[in-house]
Amino acid sequence: MEVFWYIIISVVFAIFFILDGYNFGTGIIHLFLAKTEKDKEVITKSAGLFWDFNEVWLVAGGGLLFMAFPTFYASVFSGFYLPLIIVLWLIIFRAIGLEFRSQFNFQMWKDIWDKSFGVSSLLLALFFGIALGNVVRGVNLGAIENGVAAFEGHYFFLPLWDSSFSPLSETPGVIDWFTIIIGLISVVTLEIHGANWIILKTNSSINNQLKSVIFKLTILLFALTVISLLVWQIVNPNSLDNFIDKPYLIVFPVIYFTGLFGLFFIKKIKKDIHCFILSTLVILGGITSSLASLFPVILPSTHNQNESLTIYNTAAPEYGLSVALGWGIIGLILVAVYLITQNKLMSGKVDKMDYGH
Repeated sequence: MEVFWYIIISVVFAIFFILDGYNFGTGIIHLFLAKTEKDKEVITKSAGLFWDFNEVWLVAGGGLLFMAFPTFYASVFSGFYLPLIIVLWLIIFRAIGLEFRSQFNFQMWKDIWDKSFGVSSLLLALFFGIALGNVVRGVNLGAIENGVAAFEGHYFFLPLWDSSFSPLSETPGVIDWFTIIIGLISVVTLEIHGANWIILKTNSSINNQLKSVIFKLTILLFALTVISLLVWQIVNPNSLDNFIDKPYLIVFPVIYFTGLFGLFFIKKIKKDIHCFILSTLVILGGITSSLASLFPVILPSTHNQNESLTIYNTAAPEYGLSVALGWGIIGLILVAVYLITQNKLMSGKVDKMDYGH
């Protein structure tokens, strides 16, 4: 049952980053490239009509995580307390930026909420990438310092950064040079994804320009990917062991690089949906590759004094997981119906759809 719920929760979070990821990317494009009022309005629509539904997957993932792996949930929500509060405020400001923008027809009012939407989207993409970097790097479980534990073995607390700014520190912070690299990969990936979404859903005047932007960002993403793989061997020399022991897991990096190399041909691809699928593959492959490299660990320990958190030592009792199965299936069916219905209602370009008036 632990493996089943691990897969379900991983799928739910992957769907969240694919769906809400294009909203983050849309906000970044809006911040840097949207110049005319018409473009700003239509790009805002392409995110605003979908953001509230997309965040249902975040709520669902958090609820399932609490149900299936309560020890992991408690550890992560206490240990990452500071960045989680920052993310909460960023989600709030992104939402009100979208919802408040069109309430008054004053340019200064619109400019304020445009910046709120754009900056919040950029920082959310960065912080979610940094979060993945922390999971890949590991944390100081038990808050061991000079051989002395401050907490029980499955708890920790990280400052935003420590003085060394190094992932190899005895007491690493949330932000260090390694997690920043993963954060930048997240920003670039989601910016590409958001650009593909804008091309797919709008007739914005910058759509042709966006294809050139995507091509340049793909070159940058490839470079960052190579750098991250090299430094990952410094941070965790055993990071590729799972792929050697279980060769079938290589399918996940293949998904990532299929999407990445496909994006190099962005200017030649005729159908916009194919471009969007390629950036979706990059997100899906990146998340699944990271999880596959750790499995069954879900939060590594940076020392040997306390064991890493796994799907087995953090799971709820078997009875609870079994009872939740029926209700979980019902809930996922309802969310899937919601997804299909929304996509039917919001199919096609959004330029002429009503939003915020």
